[in-house]
Amino acid sequence: MRLLFIRHGDPDYEHDTLTEKGHREAKLLSCMASDLRLGTVYQSPLGRAQVTASYSLEETGLTAKTCSWLREFPAAVDINRSPELQYAYPDCKKEGEIFRPRIVWDMLPGYWTTHPEYLDRTAWRTSEAARCSNLTETYDSVKKEFLELLAAHGYRKGEHFFHAEKANEDTLTFFCHFGITCVLLSILWDISPFLLWHDLVLAPTSVTELVTEEREQGIAVFRALRLGDTAHLALAHEPASFAARFCETYAKTDQRH
Repeated sequence: MRLLFIRHGDPDYEHDTLTEKGHREAKLLSCMASDLRLGTVYQSPLGRAQVTASYSLEETGLTAKTCSWLREFPAAVDINRSPELQYAYPDCKKEGEIFRPRIVWDMLPGYWTTHPEYLDRTAWRTSEAARCSNLTETYDSVKKEFLELLAAHGYRKGEHFFHAEKANEDTLTFFCHFGITCVLLSILWDISPFLLWHDLVLAPTSVTELVTEEREQGIAVFRALRLGDTAHLALAHEPASFAARFCETYAKTDQRH
């Protein structure tokens, strides 16, 4: 089996669509859509992902199924419950004296790197961020939907690996978002999602490709052939968007801090 995860183009978050650059990126991606062999296509319900997908769907004549669990990972943390987390999430906005909820996975490296539970395959579930959020419930809800989909296509998750109950070379393509892609990869690889959220960048319209390996009959693992590939942009001399990245050096005040 083959899985493709494609992030949406450069986002206009305010209007949940694409910027002009994002439209250019999505169009350039569509030029190689036939070569990607998209197979069965699933998409996020959010506008920026659906607009991105529309270019490739039009080019290939395919249709996509919209899955609510492919929306950007929505788990939110309440730092009012933890003074410790007020350092981890310094850019939280307030309403009066109360901090607003914010996405749980975007925290300062000075915090998460000094708390080993965030790196552990299971201990992240008992972390302070998990305690003060709906992280584990949201993660497990996505996990249930994703594993049911894979099982329907012949690959059932066991305790340690996937059982290839109906081995195949089908392709499933997911047009979605950075945060949720990291969650799906963490499920496939049985690792902490925090490792991927903080050590990986997937640029807008980048392509991440995984394939199964079945070295023992009936036992499958998913391995990455490419992560965050933006060759379609490079070939057209279109720079990759900075979205999802932070400042390369702290002194670069024009880059996101």
